[in-house]
Amino acid sequence: MLRGLLIALLLCGTVAASEKVFDFSRFKLNEPPEGFRSVLTGSGKPGDWRIVLDRVPSGLPALPGRPPAYAEQSVLAQLSRERVDERFPMLLFEGETFDDFSLQTQFKLVGGVDEQMAGIAFRVQDEKNYYYIRASGLGDTFSFFRVANGQLASPVSSKYTFETNVWYNLKIESRGNEFRASINGKELLLVIIREAPLPAGKLGFWTKSDSVSYFGQTRIHYTPHQILAQQLIDESLKKFPRLQGLKIFAALGGRTDPEVIAGTNPAEIGRPGQAVEKDVIARSAIYYGKEEDSVLVTMPLHDANGETVGAVKVIMKSFPGQTEKNAIARALPIVKGIEARVQKAADLVQ
Repeated sequence: MLRGLLIALLLCGTVAASEKVFDFSRFKLNEPPEGFRSVLTGSGKPGDWRIVLDRVPSGLPALPGRPPAYAEQSVLAQLSRERVDERFPMLLFEGETFDDFSLQTQFKLVGGVDEQMAGIAFRVQDEKNYYYIRASGLGDTFSFFRVANGQLASPVSSKYTFETNVWYNLKIESRGNEFRASINGKELLLVIIREAPLPAGKLGFWTKSDSVSYFGQTRIHYTPHQILAQQLIDESLKKFPRLQGLKIFAALGGRTDPEVIAGTNPAEIGRPGQAVEKDVIARSAIYYGKEEDSVLVTMPLHDANGETVGAVKVIMKSFPGQTEKNAIARALPIVKGIEARVQKAADLVQ
């Protein structure tokens, strides 16, 4: 899996709950963390996201009569000070989509002339459609917003005084159309969305304008959301258990280059497609290859209208007398079975 990400699976009956921990001490200093993607809502330049060192509360209870203990730790920082009003830099985690979850993190407002804000964006469909909860040091508010087609909507706010260079504990709970948020253990927001809530989406860190903000270790408890593409992979493996591997590539969310969106190896999710996958999608071609005792067939993936929306790589064990023709014949029913469930490109990640 991606470096810097700790995953623990907690089983309860037949329902699997997961925990993700963003431990920034595992990343290189003065560089963006691996496995995250910088995006921007509004205008201006993207954020300058890096790992820096800072003194952070240790988390251990203070001894009677003594101040809380602090320790130097690696934290995530947004350092750009570009003074553009409608500028919202975000850093999204690429390895998972989240629906219902409970998140705990720490944040610190470090600076900013026009704004001093820090928050969490969630159920991110793209840079113009998502929810976020943020703290404002200059406005003394703790607020929830929905971003719909790039415009702010559905604001809910609570008054709270945030000081600069002070670490705060933030907790957010997302359950269907209900969202709760607290600061330092005190619940300040309870939001119930009356319209249809946004579906599962990406999650990440959020700031505004020239805010310089730090974020500490972040822990997320959630029920994993399995996209259709991964469901199709799992179903294909049950039907064809002798397959050595299976991957689905697609360029979604406004991107131009394909990447692995589902596959038999979770560590490969998010890896960019190579020349073969790009050509299969561009020309709706079929590629055949061999690797030691395996054969690889990469075929275009079509939607209900016959449009090429991705590529499927089928990895099978070779046998004496294996030819390109019979390898394609073996792969064809697998890919056709996947295609039968894909009405449009967006279905792959629903």
